[in-house]
Amino acid sequence: MCAAIEGWIVLITGIHEEAQEDHILNAFGDYGEIKNLHMNLDRRTGFAKGNALIEYETFEEADAAISAMNGAKLFGRTILVNSAFMTGPFGSNSRRSPQLNRSRSPRMKY
Repeated sequence: MCAAIEGWIVLITGIHEEAQEDHILNAFGDYGEIKNLHMNLDRRTGFAKGNALIEYETFEEADAAISAMNGAKLFGRTILVNSAFMTGPFGSNSRRSPQLNRSRSPRMKY
């Protein structure tokens, strides 16, 4: 898990479309002070699109929320909770690979 500029961010997916910010705050507030909550909403309907980001002050709070809430039920749906940022080396099965041995075109002379 990586730190954001001011805190530790947790990603929640699988949120029911009728869930409101208050429901998320009540469910995740037990694990620490929530500094920020962002839910993506459908512009047309105003319902949740199914994911949210929560920012906690400390790693311990974020880790406790992930451990306790991953796989929990919210509005009858199983939610997945994980770190919003993952670090690690690029592997052969990753979507992007580093451009290490890429040849460069010679510069054009005018």
